[in-house]
This record gives sequence, structure tokens and C-alpha cells, in this order.
Amino acid sequence: MAATGEEAAAMDSICKAPAPPTDLNLSAEPEPQPEPEPESESRRDAATSDATETQKAKRPNEGGVETAEEATEPAEPDINELCRDMFDKMAVFLQGELTATCEDYKLLENMNKLTSLKYMEMKDISINISRNLQDLNQKYGGLQSYLDQINQIEEQVTALEQAAYKLDTYSKKLEAKFKKLEKR
Repeated sequence: MAATGEEAAAMDSICKAPAPPTDLNLSAEPEPQPEPEPESESRRDAATSDATETQKAKRPNEGGVETAEEATEPAEPDINELCRDMFDKMAVFLQGELTATCEDYKLLENMNKLTSLKYMEMKDISINISRNLQDLNQKYGGLQSYLDQINQIEEQVTALEQAAYKLDTYSKKLEAKFKKLEKR
């Protein structure tokens, strides 16, 4: 909304920039103001052209010099609408971020559950292996006396075999002597 009257003349004399919106209060003490209703573009254009005509009427022609019409910027959209739009978009963005994070945590939870199940399966397998190993150790303990006897028999067989080789060697020597004596 453009300023009118004395404000417009004062601002026009200071600089040739369009007046700031009256919605913003830049003073040190904040004054509560009711929220303006959103204006349609046609109402804004009409207000802008009225302010421009008022400014033209207050300017005197200096020395017969023709003054050019001041270029006006298009009306700025309502700042409240822009803020709402920004906050809506930020809300959508943050909702997306939080949803993605939530999905990551759900995935992590599912992975932890599956890992826990796998470890439980591995625990059951290791318990079964431990039981089987204990059974084998008990059976081996029961067979140990028989294994000892087999080792003793093997040692005796080895000793008998060596004795048989010695006996065979001795008998061959005797045979050789006998054949010598027989030839004579």
C-alpha cells in the first residue's frame, strides 16, 4: 500500500524510491496492528495509481520543464502470505526429513531384530555342537582302555615281528652252514 498525503511528499523529497509498505513498523516500540486482509491485484494497482496521481498533483512544474512519470515497481505480494508459504514449505521439508529419519530407524530396528535372530540360531547351533562334543569325549573316554590295549598289542606284534626276522636270518645262516657241510 503506498503512502499518501504529507508522507508521500516528504518521502518524494528525500528520495525518488517508492514508499515502504505500512505493514512494517520499524520504530523502537512495537505497535499492535490488525492484520490486513489480502488485497486483490486490481485493488493494489488502483491504490498505486491513486498515490502516483496524488504525487503528480503536488509537484509543481519547475520552470516549465515537463516532468516524467515516475516508474513504479509492481506491487509486492503480501509478506504474511509469503511467510505462510515459506513456513508451509519448511514444514513439508522438515516432515520429509523426519520421515526419512524415521524410516532409517525402522530399517535399523529390523536389521537389529534379524541380527538378533541369526545370533540366536548360531547360539542354538553352538549349543548342539557342544553337546555332541561332550558325547564324543565321553565315548572316547569309554574307548580309551581298548585303545590302550590295542597299542600294547601293536607293540607286542612289532616285537614278535623283529624276533621273527632275527629267527629267519638265523635259520638262513644255519641252512647255509648245513649246505656247506653237506657238500663236503
